[in-house]
Amino acid sequence: MSELTFRRASTDDVMLLDVMSNAPHVFPSLGTDQPWDWPREVEASWQEVWIIDLSATSKPIGVVVVLDAAADPSGYWGEVSPGTYAIDIWISDASQLRKGYGTVMMKHAIDRCFHVHNAHTILIDPLAKNEGAIAFYQHLGFEVIGARTFGADECIVLRLRGPDSGRD
Repeated sequence: MSELTFRRASTDDVMLLDVMSNAPHVFPSLGTDQPWDWPREVEASWQEVWIIDLSATSKPIGVVVVLDAAADPSGYWGEVSPGTYAIDIWISDASQLRKGYGTVMMKHAIDRCFHVHNAHTILIDPLAKNEGAIAFYQHLGFEVIGARTFGADECIVLRLRGPDSGRD
């Protein structure tokens, strides 16, 4: 879908990322953990922050974060093996929901995890009450591995294994 442009976020994008993560329909889905520390997030060596623009207008519509779960110094994912990655994704422009952009964004993130970073597993953790997101990830091939509490948030953890992976 050439309608979207993916660009790596930089410190110049911190204010934009803050606005995008606080969009009224996005913020409730991000949970109650600490808010994103965008200056740190865009500089972290263990993750990539992508801003997704509509190509025709260069208007930013979404964010994708691809992170090395084993290298994350916060230990958010617990003990995971090297090669385990995680994805965060949202479309911040509500007028762009349900147009297929989320699928394109996820496929971009999945491709990066498996083919650029050689991941064997990808994890994702939508809030348990976000049934639409859970169904979306399952449609993309993620399997539910169970409920888990992250901070004060009840989440459902889903996993996608790489095509050549038999590992956890």
